[in-house]
Amino acid sequence: MDFEFTEDQRMVKQSAREFARAELAPDAMERDEEARFPWEAVKKMGDLGFLGMVTPEEFGGAEMGVMNYILALEEIARVDASACVIMSVTNSLCQYVLNRYGNDEQKRKYLPPLARGENLGAFALSEPQSGSDAASMRAFAEKQDDRYILNGTKNWVTNGKNADIYIVFALTEKDAGSHGISGFIVESGWDGFTTGTKEDKLGIRSSDTCELVFEECEIPAENLLWEEGKGFRIAMDTLDGGRIGIAAQALGIAQAALDKSLEYSKEREQFGEPISGFQAIQFKLAQMATETEAARMLTYRSALKRERGEKTTKESAMAKYYASEVAMRAANEAVQIHGGYGYIQEYEVERLMRDAKITQIYEGTNEIQRVVIARELLK
Repeated sequence: MDFEFTEDQRMVKQSAREFARAELAPDAMERDEEARFPWEAVKKMGDLGFLGMVTPEEFGGAEMGVMNYILALEEIARVDASACVIMSVTNSLCQYVLNRYGNDEQKRKYLPPLARGENLGAFALSEPQSGSDAASMRAFAEKQDDRYILNGTKNWVTNGKNADIYIVFALTEKDAGSHGISGFIVESGWDGFTTGTKEDKLGIRSSDTCELVFEECEIPAENLLWEEGKGFRIAMDTLDGGRIGIAAQALGIAQAALDKSLEYSKEREQFGEPISGFQAIQFKLAQMATETEAARMLTYRSALKRERGEKTTKESAMAKYYASEVAMRAANEAVQIHGGYGYIQEYEVERLMRDAKITQIYEGTNEIQRVVIARELLK
């Protein structure tokens, strides 16, 4: 498969790289330590079109396509995985749902401020007792005349504290399994909707994650997505695309680990020569580079298929699974190559290691990805 970039793609990639280095890199370590949301940088991302990359221009988006979006995510993650996941959730989870399953009225109301970065989006599927088993959710939305009354709890919601628009999934028919799940558009500030304590996380600390609580929360009937009972289908389709975004995030982390390892190995001297001259280090670098490039091919392939409108369930799962495993291995080796310096914050590779771990867990654990891949192979 040919991955020769177009001029437009090269420009997007370069723009994202320059933005990340200029706006995210200077305080990335400080924000990580303080678990501080990057509000100023997020506003600038919106101004540059990074928060509405796949949304049509008609609805305020940049309409750059999936491949450009993935290239930008990779470059952002190469510097700051927290900013990357903020961008990813708003684009590939929230706006994708609205683009694909929203009606014209919903699109015109909610997409423009999201695409321009004036609002942030979030995606609420998991619950305390239902992570990988999303179909066993308990949140219930009861239809009453021209509204739904939602009760329940969602957790592990990225952008949960700072989002304005939430895509929320809940049962509208009990005892119907996945066929009883529906999707809704919920706005922050509505009566009966509160956010819980922000989670104190191992990694991606500059991105907020929290619980959402719904107690007699009234949702207008016009905020139902598509039709009742179609929510699980919406969620699974959305995650196919979201997983490519997580693959791009993992890819950026892996590349950053390799970059920092190459730089350090050329500067650090032991026994009278740079450690890059030792075969033990060279073998680590070679494996990191090879695996990162392989992850890149899987990620780009799934992005191109998604851009063409093809089904990517298997390809997305493969890309997310493999890229996240590579990110974790590369970050681990980066710490090892840096030795004692890799274990302290100053050299940043310990942050890469902490950030890499979540890519093996969210938007479907890697155990679930293998189940998805196997099912697709055995059809």
